[in-house]
Amino acid sequence: MSSDALEQMVEQQVRTWDVLDDRILDAMRAVPREQFVPRVWRGLAFADCDIALPCGKRMLRPMIVGRILQSLAVRPGERVLEVGTGSGYLTACLLRLGARVRSLELHEPLATQARENLAILGASAPVEVITADAMALTDQSAYDAIVLTASLPVYQPRFEQALRPGGRLFVVVGARQPQQATLVRRAGERDFVREPQFETVFEPLEHAPLPPVFGF
Repeated sequence: MSSDALEQMVEQQVRTWDVLDDRILDAMRAVPREQFVPRVWRGLAFADCDIALPCGKRMLRPMIVGRILQSLAVRPGERVLEVGTGSGYLTACLLRLGARVRSLELHEPLATQARENLAILGASAPVEVITADAMALTDQSAYDAIVLTASLPVYQPRFEQALRPGGRLFVVVGARQPQQATLVRRAGERDFVREPQFETVFEPLEHAPLPPVFGF
């Protein structure tokens, strides 16, 4: 893949969508995105389009990845939980920023492929990809940052409860389009601050509750 195509992705897609943190831009330059794209779609690795993955999933667009990383502002050594590993590309970017990542993927074929993709970063990469249902999460005050790569039709407090004090949760909420991307900060034991980020559309997290339907 051309380094020119990678630089064009960073400068014309990611930076122009208000991702101005050089740490984020450099991390996205350093991660070989094409290695996380299914071989049949590698010609589109740097394009601003949806890329199909196995199990009916899709990779997040580069500009969305950039905004997520900028919102979370992960620092070296922080413990991060990722919900929805997908191809492992966002995982790799988090690792490049110095995070220690635990990633949950519901579908074993995706988890297996992500592990293989992430192996290019080296055996010492501080990452754990687990086949698990995130809706069974019971961790409390365990993570500095959490990111959901699928939306919650109804907000689920279990994820904010898994943050340490000072931790950040990136989550997209809504059952209708557009949905709201939000950064949730844990300011204290029971104090959470919500900061709207941008409107977008993510597929719903599997097994997440849906809003009640009222009949007449």
